[in-house]
Amino acid sequence: MFSQLGDKLQDIFKDLRRHGSISETNVSDAMRQVRLALLEADVDYQVAKNFVARIKEKA
Repeated sequence: MFSQLGDKLQDIFKDLRRHGSISETNVSDAMRQVRLALLEADVDYQVAKNFVARIKEKA
């Protein structure tokens, strides 16, 4: 389970790095994918939601 989550997160961030510059749209899309990956790994919904919100604040 954790290796699949790690693989998905790596893919998400590789895709984000491919863009020349990071825009708000790119970050929002990446965070949506992160939230879905966490939920697929059976992370509690509220935990995933709070995690993504904290990252968006700092981005």
